[in-house]
Amino acid sequence: MNHFQNKKIRILVAGVFTTAMIFSLAACGRQEEDGRNLLTSQEEQERVVNMFSPMEKIDPELENTARTASDLTVAMAEERLDVTVAYRTYTAEDYQDKTYDEVLLERARHNMDDIYLLNPDTLRVLGEEGLLADMSGLSCAENLRDVVKTANTVDGKLVGIPQEVVAYGLFINQDMFDQYNLELPETPEEFLECCRVFQENGVETPVGANRWWLETFVFAQAYADLYNGGNTEAEIAALNSGESKYSDYMRPAFEFLQEMIDCGYIDAQKAYESEAIEGEGADFLAQKTPIVMAYWGAANSETAYGRPDFNMVVIGFPSSRGQMPVIPMTGFGVGTDAENREDALQVLDVMLCDEALEIYTQTNKVISPSKYVEVDCIPALQPLNDRISENVYVLGANANMKVEQWGNTCRIVRELLGGATVDACMEAFDRLQEESLRDK
Repeated sequence: MNHFQNKKIRILVAGVFTTAMIFSLAACGRQEEDGRNLLTSQEEQERVVNMFSPMEKIDPELENTARTASDLTVAMAEERLDVTVAYRTYTAEDYQDKTYDEVLLERARHNMDDIYLLNPDTLRVLGEEGLLADMSGLSCAENLRDVVKTANTVDGKLVGIPQEVVAYGLFINQDMFDQYNLELPETPEEFLECCRVFQENGVETPVGANRWWLETFVFAQAYADLYNGGNTEAEIAALNSGESKYSDYMRPAFEFLQEMIDCGYIDAQKAYESEAIEGEGADFLAQKTPIVMAYWGAANSETAYGRPDFNMVVIGFPSSRGQMPVIPMTGFGVGTDAENREDALQVLDVMLCDEALEIYTQTNKVISPSKYVEVDCIPALQPLNDRISENVYVLGANANMKVEQWGNTCRIVRELLGGATVDACMEAFDRLQEESLRDK
């Protein structure tokens, strides 16, 4: 799954900017008495840094604050460094059946760009292949939250830094919960009970789902203790060595999803086919479905859930440790052998400094990767923000895990939606772990 598939991005410039060489012709002139030429040859070259990022088909009349915020930081870097940042963009119609991640991997492996906007799985793959530069020495890296460093460090190198921490949660119609005197759920058992009450009162499908984001339930339940029990490094080391099994962590969460399917709390067939927000968004806004899952920015966007006709609140997913935010990490990376590597690193050092992140964060109302930049979030997001501020969350992507998490878990959840048994899904995780051990 690809988080960028769900952001409405407006970029009016797509294509390749070429570097222009401007030559001043040398004129032969008289020499002064000391023998020096009065006029010498001069060569000027524009400094261009190429950035590969997504662009999707959208309504061109829609304003996109995410793109605007990013452009403001790019402009800051261009002005301070006297460089030009050229967008090279992905659109689905240009690449037909190829996903953004597939195209990005091809481009990065052939050094076609300098800066890449990376999803968790591609960041890990390219980091392991040694194709991403280490950014731990940049000034902007000094103030990063620990969660950012943990998620984006591969083989001891910090290979990605985001402009925001993307947090997923449950979007709740508080009015519908109040109507049936339901408390916001903390545990899986409480969540299932809420679904039962809704269904008994005529709500056909209590949870709106799509083919990308049901893995958020899985991560919250599978890794609540791993990330919040004080033994994270040791537990990940045991998984990487094969001493522990990913399937043991995953099984309770997949059994939970299977129960939701069996009870009709989610429509498995619709979820299997639906794109994010497009599949379940209309029913949620029409108050036919009281619960959906989405990322932080969807609460701020006028194109998603930013202006519902009801009282909305965003909470963490049910887990043994209460409401649990899920954080998959995206980020900017620079190619190790990029043509303009040093300029690209300098550009990111400006784009990701606290001053630039303050602009980005306040424009987008998102969580900053810097521990010194705070977001003034809307009231609906406060419960989710409170948990993250308390350092209570699970990572949906962690480059230190030898088995890639976000993409693989999404794929195996889809197998469950398509009719696979929980046991078959656990066997899939076991195979992935065995492959990772063979590759060591």
